[in-house]
Amino acid sequence: MHQKLRVRFAPSPTGGLHLGGVRTVLFNYLFAKKNGGDFVVRIEDTDQTRFVKGAEEYIFKTLSWCGLEPDESPIHGGPYAPYRQSERKSIYREYAEQLVKADKAYYAFELPEELETMRDMYKTPENPSPQYDHRIRMNMRNSLSMTLEETERLLEDKVPHVIRIKMPESETVTLHDMIRGDVNFNTGTIDDKVLLKADGMPTYHLAVVVDDYLMKISHAFRGEEWLPSVPVHILLWRYLFGEDNMPQWAHLPLILKPDGNGKLSKRDGDRLGFPVFAMDWTDPKTGETTSGFREKGFLPEAFINMLAMMGWNDGSGQEIFSKDELIEKFSIERVHKAGAKFDYEKAKWFNHEWIKAEEITRYQEEVKNIFRKRGIEINDTNKLSKVMQSVKDRCTLLPDFYDQGKFFFESPGQWDLDAVKPKWNADKAAFFVEFSEKLKLLSEWSAPSIEGSFKELAAAKNIKAGELQLPLRIMLVGEKKGPPVFEIAAILGLDETVQRISLLLEKI
Repeated sequence: MHQKLRVRFAPSPTGGLHLGGVRTVLFNYLFAKKNGGDFVVRIEDTDQTRFVKGAEEYIFKTLSWCGLEPDESPIHGGPYAPYRQSERKSIYREYAEQLVKADKAYYAFELPEELETMRDMYKTPENPSPQYDHRIRMNMRNSLSMTLEETERLLEDKVPHVIRIKMPESETVTLHDMIRGDVNFNTGTIDDKVLLKADGMPTYHLAVVVDDYLMKISHAFRGEEWLPSVPVHILLWRYLFGEDNMPQWAHLPLILKPDGNGKLSKRDGDRLGFPVFAMDWTDPKTGETTSGFREKGFLPEAFINMLAMMGWNDGSGQEIFSKDELIEKFSIERVHKAGAKFDYEKAKWFNHEWIKAEEITRYQEEVKNIFRKRGIEINDTNKLSKVMQSVKDRCTLLPDFYDQGKFFFESPGQWDLDAVKPKWNADKAAFFVEFSEKLKLLSEWSAPSIEGSFKELAAAKNIKAGELQLPLRIMLVGEKKGPPVFEIAAILGLDETVQRISLLLEKI
């Protein structure tokens, strides 16, 4: 078996990175870090027809934002380079040819239209979509049904062909899965998958096995949608490298739609108004942008915490984990078999908890940018820190800092006068005129001293302080919201507080 623990994430650069993909990265990363292993990212770009410009860069930006940097990758380099399958093309043919020599694979010369004809010809009510398998392979144009001379002549004439695995007619292949235990497959139900395409590129099946072997991968974790491919992969390991060299496998549960019916898709996010990608992704062909968690205002710490809890827990009931705690507590055996429902409200709860728990300096720049994008340039970082500190418990997503805190930087344009008018009178107006003057005499500008002065004057005027606090809030904020009102005044400063009081006294 392999000396060092090595795991890999092997995405195809075909678009944005779905939640499920990031969770696969996370579980690989946590497992590697916990066990002192290596985390490898390999780009599986053998299907050039599905290649999307910018997708690879997007994947690495996403991992960087999430704090899940690989040890080896096309960008980070490493001892097993190249890490892009398209740059490893020359490696795969020899393994495919080795399988043909051992009678475990064969050349197939059909054109696409001949495959269509086969599907029509062999269609029956019991078998509505026939596949290229042990039942029909001898009726097709391949090296099993032809003589050796015919095959050699076609190869010499460079007739386009693929190489297919020769699946056994009825063998049971058993996978020991780290999450699911023993899973059995009958080879008779599986078609003879293409291993090497006519353009010389390998398919996923051949490339993943060859690369995992050459890169000394010890554990392979991937989504459960890959379970049907397992028997092909196990046989390839057996035929090429021996099953003893095979990585240990774990097939992760799906992330399900909020109602639990089926796999979560990008369309569900569009329909229900939540992101399913880590970061905004703009499709270069359609120009369509799919929203991401980052741009919605999630902290990466909250995002990976939320993902870890989708399909895993440590059994203690704890829900908030830092990355270091996740590394320490993670075990693949505690990943559930059943799919995990996506709950956007719960995702926001995680973010709210992280906003409250983190030092504000950690996300202050992002908040500053949110204000800038909405037309408020903040130069006083000290004031921004105070504002963020006072409103952070009310913020679930980062843009909430703007909604909760913009009145600190901009005087209200309108006021909720209906909240004040019913109980307003000349005594109250006189109170605020005098209160403005008293504020100018304070020796210390702080919430407790402003509150002390306010209550002292209210008592002297024989007006209940509680009846005066709402008008003061409307003067400073414009509406019934925000942190404690004396804290607001303390942050606004003397001049701004007095100015806002006098402005409303004119209006009412």
